[in-house]
Amino acid sequence: MNYLAHIYLSNEDESITIGNFIADGIKGKKYLKYPPKIQQGILLHRAIDSYTDAHPIVRQSTARLHENYGHYSGVIVDILYDHFLAKNWNLYHEQPLAIYVDTFYKMLHSNFEILPTRIQRIMPHMIADNWLHSYATIPGISRILAQMNIRTKGISKMNLAVAELEEFYTDFEKEFTDFFAELITYSKNKLKEL
Repeated sequence: MNYLAHIYLSNEDESITIGNFIADGIKGKKYLKYPPKIQQGILLHRAIDSYTDAHPIVRQSTARLHENYGHYSGVIVDILYDHFLAKNWNLYHEQPLAIYVDTFYKMLHSNFEILPTRIQRIMPHMIADNWLHSYATIPGISRILAQMNIRTKGISKMNLAVAELEEFYTDFEKEFTDFFAELITYSKNKLKEL
């Protein structure tokens, strides 16, 4: 899953949300230097990623992209699934997406010192371009995929994946909906364990 899903699955706990958001930048046991709730968020993120990568529905989505995008298929599916979460946000949360995202951006500002350097660097761009809210539209997802393609120096060709999104839109949306229902349950149970 991508940023929006990880934030959403953090159970509205600020420290867990920050941990879940920064987790990709925290390698190995370096998470142990953070406060306990942030550690929980990092561990939750890792569990969500493992569960997602192994899930048969997600594998069905990535298989559809594999011929054209190889090992980048999983990253693309993460982004596409965030699109469906943002697009159908009102089914998952009572607060409008714009307000929810704005609250998260304020949370980043108030926790700036604890963010890894890489996140501190991308944060102004994320907020200025309103990445999380832009996920809700196909043009928004197209911009995100284009940015990701630039980050891979054009190797991934992720910018072209909007074609598959549009061609298989109904299939991807159904796969997301079915999978996300299971992921919500998994995440709630995992948080209790942590």
